[in-house]
Amino acid sequence: MTSAPTVLSIALDETSDPVLRPLPGEVARLLDEVGAPPRLVAHLRAVHDVADRLVDWVGRHCPALAVDREAVLFGAATHDIGKTLYPGELSGPGARHEQAGRELLLAHGVRPDAARFAGTHASWGAPGVTVEDLLVSLADKVWKNKRVADLEDLVVAELSRAGGRPVWQEFLDLDEFLTGLGEGADLRLAWQAAHPVHG
Repeated sequence: MTSAPTVLSIALDETSDPVLRPLPGEVARLLDEVGAPPRLVAHLRAVHDVADRLVDWVGRHCPALAVDREAVLFGAATHDIGKTLYPGELSGPGARHEQAGRELLLAHGVRPDAARFAGTHASWGAPGVTVEDLLVSLADKVWKNKRVADLEDLVVAELSRAGGRPVWQEFLDLDEFLTGLGEGADLRLAWQAAHPVHG
């Protein structure tokens, strides 16, 4: 009889189908400490992996666009941590996890600029949103092959502004990249679904 996977094993152990980058050790320990549900840890790992690929692509495609890589990766790895307190929002709608997640991160000593992603990942049109916020939001959509035109338009505008290329060219290039990322969505969704909502 095999034992159920732990938060740390879901967050850190090597995966093969799909291959997913492990979560940062400090995030894995925090998720363990707060008792994050297995499915939430799996979700955060999948989004974190997609965010890593997205930031790598942006760096290669538009080096003129300054992006805080570590901020994006931390944000992707923790954006839904509030669902620990609202596990019903793992399988159903709800936004209570957003502010709750930010407060949970702050209570565990996370700096406000890093904790903000828990509150901003679903409000990319709000004033003061940075390119890092946009990339976390985009990773949180495209990991499951969901395309959101207004969010993608904001990313395209940032790429065009920084790199000086026409908006239509940036749109085509981003679209091609996101289409490729979306091809792995079924494997990521199946991997997430293999982990229970409740520990």
